[in-house]
Parts: sequence; structure tokens; C-alpha cells
Amino acid sequence: MKNRLKLLRVERGWTQEQLGQALGVSRQAVNALETEKHDPSLDLAYRVAVLFARPVEDIFENPHA
Repeated sequence: MKNRLKLLRVERGWTQEQLGQALGVSRQAVNALETEKHDPSLDLAYRVAVLFARPVEDIFENPHA
């Protein structure tokens, strides 16, 4: 799933490790999302949206829409 996660993370000056800690996931999970190897669960997508104070649709692109 295409996303803006890396851009948002870099804008804040966070490492993947720091973002993972903020979201309660591993650095490897953040990397998998950023490289679009895995799609986020609904719960994780919501936590990302809350953390960055943006709608889910601003961060993740639905390929089926």
C-alpha cells in the first residue's frame, strides 16, 4: 500500500526506531510499512494517523478506491 509514512517521519526528524517506539511496533515493522512490503492493520493505520494528527487517507493510499 502506497503511503507517506517515511516522509512524515523524516519531517519530524525521527528514526525508524523512534517511530516504532511511538507506535508500539518494531523498527522492522516500520521499515516494512515504509517500503510497502506489508500493509498496516486497521489499528496500526489509526495509531499512525493519530500520531501524525492527519486523516488515515492522507497517509495511506487505498489501491482499491
